[in-house]
Amino acid sequence: MTQTTKTKRRNTHRKTPTSPPSATLSTTQPFTEDTEEFTYSQSDRFTNPRSFPYSVKQQCWEKAEKIKGRDPDRWRRDPLGNTIFRKLVGCPGCLCHDYDHIVPYSKGGQSTLENCQVLQATVNRSKGNRTEMSRADLIQKSSYCRVSGRDMDLLELSAYGNVRRGQDSGGCIMQ
Repeated sequence: MTQTTKTKRRNTHRKTPTSPPSATLSTTQPFTEDTEEFTYSQSDRFTNPRSFPYSVKQQCWEKAEKIKGRDPDRWRRDPLGNTIFRKLVGCPGCLCHDYDHIVPYSKGGQSTLENCQVLQATVNRSKGNRTEMSRADLIQKSSYCRVSGRDMDLLELSAYGNVRRGQDSGGCIMQ
C-alpha cells in the first residue's frame, strides 16, 4: 500500500465543502423538538426560588460579621467565626463561602434575607439539608486556616489589584 493510498483512506471520513454553507434567519428554523422542558426565559434565571436573588446575597453579605481593619466589602466572618473572602464563592477552600439557607429549601425554607447566612463552603456542604447539627458539629466541619494580615493583603492584591483597609483600621500598624 502506498503512502498516497493510506492518506486517502485516512481522510475519507472528512468532507470539506468547497464553500461554507450559508444560513439566514429567514431560512433557518430553530430546533425545538423535544426541548420544551429545557427552555427557560432570561428572567427565570433570576426568579428561581431555590437560589437567592442578587439583592438578597448583597444584604446577606452585609449582615455577616465584619473583620476589624479589613474592607467589609471584601472580608467577613461566617456565624462560626471562619474568615471568608468575597471573591471566593462556591469553591471548597477555607476562605470560600456559600449563601446558605438556614432552614433548607428542601424543608420549606425560602430564599429570603431572613433565611440567608454566609457560611464557609465546606461547612455548608457538610450541613446539607440537615437542621439538627449543633454549632460544635458545624465548627468541627470547618476548614481551618490561619490567615495573616499579609496573606489577606496578597489575596486582595491578586483579586482586586489593590489593598483596601476598613474604616476602623486605626491608622497605625505595628509590625
